[in-house]
This record gives sequence, C-alpha cells and structure tokens, in this order.
Amino acid sequence: MTTPNREYKDSLFTRYFSDKERLIEAYNAVAGTDYPLSTNIEFKTLENVLFRSRINDIAFTIEDRFIVLIEHQSTINENMPIRLLMYIAEVYKSIVPQKPLYGSKSVKIPTPEFIVFYNGKREYPDKKILKLSDSFVVRTESPGLEVKVPVYNINKGHNKDLLEQCTALSDYAKFVSLVNERIDKGINLENAIDSAIHFCIENSIMRIYLEKDSAEVKRMIITEWNEDEYREVMREEAREEGLAEGLAEGLAEGLAEGLAEGEAQAKQKIARGMKEEGIPSDVITRLTGLEQDFLNQL
Repeated sequence: MTTPNREYKDSLFTRYFSDKERLIEAYNAVAGTDYPLSTNIEFKTLENVLFRSRINDIAFTIEDRFIVLIEHQSTINENMPIRLLMYIAEVYKSIVPQKPLYGSKSVKIPTPEFIVFYNGKREYPDKKILKLSDSFVVRTESPGLEVKVPVYNINKGHNKDLLEQCTALSDYAKFVSLVNERIDKGINLENAIDSAIHFCIENSIMRIYLEKDSAEVKRMIITEWNEDEYREVMREEAREEGLAEGLAEGLAEGLAEGLAEGEAQAKQKIARGMKEEGIPSDVITRLTGLEQDFLNQL
C-alpha cells in the first residue's frame, strides 16, 4: 500500500482518515459495504487539483472501486461534479496505459465513486445529490455524460444512523463541533482548540490520535481556520465595496472596476489584520497574492 504524499498541507480530515482502518470504517458506513479492516487499499490522492494550498480530499482504490472522499468545512460548492470530473480524468490518465486505448479490446477501469462530507455552519440537508447535468446549458432527459456526488451533512443533529455506524467519523465530527462551539462563545481560536482537545481526550473522543499529535492538530486547524476566514471575508468585503462603487457610477464597466478595486482593498485590509495576528509573511503572501515588499509597508 502506498502512502499519501505530504508536499502540500493536509487538513485534519485528510491526516486523520489517511489511517487505513479509519478510512475503511468510514467508507463501509457510507456505502453499506462490509470490507474487513485488513482490506488492502492504495492511495491515489492528487495534490493541488481541487484545492490550491490545502488537501481536503482522499482518493484511494479498494478492490475494483476508485473512491474520492472530500470534506467541506465552510462552504457548499455546487460545482463539485465538474471539479470531480476533472479530478477523475487526471487519475485515469495516470493509471490507464495509453497504448491499449487504441486497441479493439475494452480497457477496464476502476468504478468511480464520489463522497462529500459537509460540516460547515450553514444549514444543509442530511443528504443531497449534486449532478453534473445540473450545470449543462441545455438539459436533456438522458445526458451523454453524468457525474453524481452525494453530500452528507455530518454536523450535530444530522445523519445520526450514519455516524453511529462509524466511530471514527462520529469522533471527528464531534471534535470539529466542539472547537466551533467554543469559538462561537467568544473563546479565541487557540484556547478553543486546546479546550476541545482536552475534553476529547478526557472523554475518549479521538483520544489516541489527539494524545499523539495534538500539536500538529492545533497547527492544522489554525491554518485551515485562517485560510477559510480570509477567503470568506475577502469575498464579502470585495463584493460590498466593489458593488458600491460600481453602482454609484451606474455603468457595467464601472461595476467591474469597482469589484476589482474592492477586492484589492479587501486584500490589503485582511493582510494587515493577518500581520497583526502574527501570521507568517509567506502564508499571507500565498493567500493574498500580495508581494513581500508591499507587506513590509503595511
């Protein structure tokens, strides 16, 4: 069995479920299969395909199936079927020999499956199926190409039966929920993480993993939280400031210029705040695209 490449930053989700037994347990619970924990799996995760700086997906083969698990913490992306179509195409290119494709015999490929777990803060149903055909300009009853992506809400109060079948997934969802609950109460991020880790260890939630890697867990969550918060704030501030200027001019051209300028102002404002919080300059540069020399002047 191969192991995932660590060139890009893992999320807590990918690091936790890169353990073979936890991964098989989670897949069995979702798919209704009964693969033993000793089943051989091979990781096929592609770095920097779906997400620019953080890996939120785990791709693996198990017997004749090719599975992609995705975790979304903050948003629901209706374009996941398109993105996963591009993802699976890259995977097949890497595992299917080219020469046999021009022969007369059918080339067999692993059956693809896509699974998304959602644990963001917005309301979402227990399960929703996203379809590639929903994005087609012309809709037909029998599209020539289709990708179906089931999204499972693993927040507290959702998919109780699913979580009861998988301790690893349930524990993970509880831990993330505990961190968010503390943040919502006004506790700063680092203290919220420390408190959640302590509670989980005391109550045997992800205990073995947290006792071994609590410092790394803290680092990963801080990185994830800062990146997600930055993107959300930047989108909102850019939209508000850009729209205001564009509408004032009353022209489509002015609107486009306003959006661009609003985004630039938002980037500078957020970069300044990130600097004040002590976030490393290389992280700020990667997230905002602002040059190091410009950051030094903030």
